[in-house]
Amino acid sequence: MHPRFAKPLDSLPAPLKAALLPMLDPEQGGEFNARFTPEQVTILKAATGLEDRALRLALLPLAAACSVAPISRFFVGAIACGLSGTWYFGANMEFTGQGLFHSVHAEQSAISNAWLGGETGISEITVNYTPCGHCRQFMNELSTAKILKVSLPDDLSALQSFLPHSFGPADLDITDALMSPQAHDELMLESEDPLWQAALAAARQSYAPYSQGYAAVALQFADGRLFCGRYAENAAFNPSLPPMQMACAHAVLNGEDLATLRRAVLLESKNGQISQRDSAQSTLKALGSVELEYQAV
Repeated sequence: MHPRFAKPLDSLPAPLKAALLPMLDPEQGGEFNARFTPEQVTILKAATGLEDRALRLALLPLAAACSVAPISRFFVGAIACGLSGTWYFGANMEFTGQGLFHSVHAEQSAISNAWLGGETGISEITVNYTPCGHCRQFMNELSTAKILKVSLPDDLSALQSFLPHSFGPADLDITDALMSPQAHDELMLESEDPLWQAALAAARQSYAPYSQGYAAVALQFADGRLFCGRYAENAAFNPSLPPMQMACAHAVLNGEDLATLRRAVLLESKNGQISQRDSAQSTLKALGSVELEYQAV
């Protein structure tokens, strides 16, 4: 079990802790990848007697334990409920020495975790603090924005009640939405390098209807594991989530140590109106580890 879970786990009710340990601890057969399957959710509900919303609220301390917040020291956890019934962890992430705009918010982290997990929408997101305006706008881009519910420790409301008179894709004549299936097969690459192939597959699924700057990052760590991030664009532009930040957040959620990063590649469309190259290099600089490998195709 990752050490970050030890303290919050001890604070949970005994029945919940007992049911979680086999899922979190490799020594008990667990292989936790920052999500709970519908089958695991059923087990946790049966062990605790808690219904869905109450159980997600009880699990928030574990999600918040994944936070990397060296600047704010403010630890936010989120759990996104995918349309498949799988629950996905998310947590905020900050990069020392870099502009605050490089940060990843917990809601963005949970949503991107679900998107990378193959989900096409989110029905409810549970957060331990009220979503900021940045996150409300990010969530408004989702395929399920009109039905999405936001669950807080003391409130359950529709996203639209948090964002009256909202601005979204339709205001820019875009009929697509974040988490809807993407297939940018015009992106081609000759290299057979597994890391570049992973980046290519992710870039083809990226969401960039405003700039056509389809892009993805693939990271390889000392233990051989690979993690990808896709570009997630937003109608308000600023809340867009760059692929490097998504890849880093996904790796950390899965227990990876960013200090062990060995390779980082960025692949993007040469026909896009923007580039992720400078932003990705700046983020890597904060990690102080490797040079960015880059291709525009």
